[in-house]
Amino acid sequence: METLRLRTWAAILVSIMAVMFIAPNFVDTSSMAWWPAKKLNYGLDIQGGVHLVMGADVEGVVKTTVIRQTKSLEAEFLKENITTKGFVVDKASEGAFSVLVSSNEEAQKVSDLLKKNHVGSLQILSAGADKVDVKYFDAYLLDQKQVIIRQAIETIRNRIDEFGVAEPSITQQGADRILVQLPGMADAERAKQLINTTAKLDFMIVSYEKSQDELRKMIIDAEKAGNYSMTTLKYTEYVNRINADLAAKLPAKTIVYFEKLGNAKSMDVGNVPFLLQTDTDLTGDALDNASVTFDQYGKPEVSLKFNPAGSNKFADLTEKNVKRQMAVVLDKVIKTAPNINQKISGGSAVITLGSSNDREAQLNEAKLISTALRAGALPVSLEQLEERRVGPSLGRDALEKARFAAIMGAIIIMIFMLAYYKGMGVITSVVLILNIIAVFAILGSLGATLTLPGIAGMALTVGFAVDANVLINERIREELNAGASIRNALQEGYDRAMSAIIDSNVTTACTACVLMYFGTGPVKGFAVTLLIGIATTLFANVFVSKVIVDNLVFKFGVKKISV
Repeated sequence: METLRLRTWAAILVSIMAVMFIAPNFVDTSSMAWWPAKKLNYGLDIQGGVHLVMGADVEGVVKTTVIRQTKSLEAEFLKENITTKGFVVDKASEGAFSVLVSSNEEAQKVSDLLKKNHVGSLQILSAGADKVDVKYFDAYLLDQKQVIIRQAIETIRNRIDEFGVAEPSITQQGADRILVQLPGMADAERAKQLINTTAKLDFMIVSYEKSQDELRKMIIDAEKAGNYSMTTLKYTEYVNRINADLAAKLPAKTIVYFEKLGNAKSMDVGNVPFLLQTDTDLTGDALDNASVTFDQYGKPEVSLKFNPAGSNKFADLTEKNVKRQMAVVLDKVIKTAPNINQKISGGSAVITLGSSNDREAQLNEAKLISTALRAGALPVSLEQLEERRVGPSLGRDALEKARFAAIMGAIIIMIFMLAYYKGMGVITSVVLILNIIAVFAILGSLGATLTLPGIAGMALTVGFAVDANVLINERIREELNAGASIRNALQEGYDRAMSAIIDSNVTTACTACVLMYFGTGPVKGFAVTLLIGIATTLFANVFVSKVIVDNLVFKFGVKKISV
């Protein structure tokens, strides 16, 4: 009896918790601090949301990879005492470059080193007395592009998760596009802002080879010649255009980026151009953490902490460039360009946010930057190609019909169980209702999203929940027909049916685990709902129903239960 009492209290407590967790979906519990407040979310196909298609600048990443490869090769050549005259990277976006040499002997040495150290990635197209043409293998480039897209998808997912958008669908489309579907308009707007803030962080040394006046004049001339300005183009497009037009006039390995003036509302109203060196090779990948802090005057700023490798790079960079400026560049925008007074060790840095008097705007910007950096720097720049606000695919009328069909289906099942199993049918109906409540409660407590596949998973849950009770009831009926007492019939019915119930649920759970591990988006949502349904079925339709019949027989002395 002591064991029965414990099982009874366990069933009651869990049932009460299930009701508490499902209540916020029907009544306002926000005023009660002790009451769970999470509600069940609805997916894009039910409640609508935002549909975005982002284009990934994969060629830009390939170009950056080639430039980094040439720097690495330069160090290798120096180590092996191989003399070269430099590199030509005019075809970097295609994964190709040339090593300039002064003789066939040097060309042979370069070829031998590449074959020895880079046999799996680089191929030699031609070798002559003046240069060695090199290109990445097509298979290697294709694999790298796929890795870039996968990293971008994972980073976007991490960022959206930080903003609480439930169960987004983020998938690859074609070779260089990413489809993002975000359920819920309010959350989607915040997440869209976060996605568009790519948070590509670079630390770049300011070059003094051109003065501010020279640089400004070159920019004005280029704008007049091309009939464009920062006002008529998006900032990224403008930066790319101006650097392309000035490529022949700028020193090698430099680029022009802009800093917004402190009191200016936007970049096109007031900006300062800087000529920056592109060979710094210190990016946001070296970050360990980013957080919002406040300076001595209480102004928001972003505090950065480098990982060990990044800390060493940062220390070396500041040591070699004392008395020069270092620009902190976020998404091609210069956030600050302080002077380096001494070597900075310890792996820490700060991004200041200008001298604006709007503290709230500065704080929001600091939060957005720190969140984006903490979630991970995107490995590729993204451009929004398409945005559509979509309504629920079911529509309001179809949703009402689906809800009506689900309720009617459950009622018909209960009527059948009552008519066919009578007394045990009543118990089955009660625990079936508890099972459905428990599924909704768990989904709501986890902040999960209910989608069409999730509804399918719940329908399947009801199916195998009833199946478990059918097995139990049939075994009890067989024992009673064989002349067993009600106590023995109930005990044997549950015991003998349990092996079949466990087997069927374990095999279903294994299938759900495979779907959850390999599936994405809707498939994963279906699998999660199915796994939760298996757990609630074993609790409600097996454990709770056994507690109810045991109480009826052992505590209240019921002599007969019709089956």
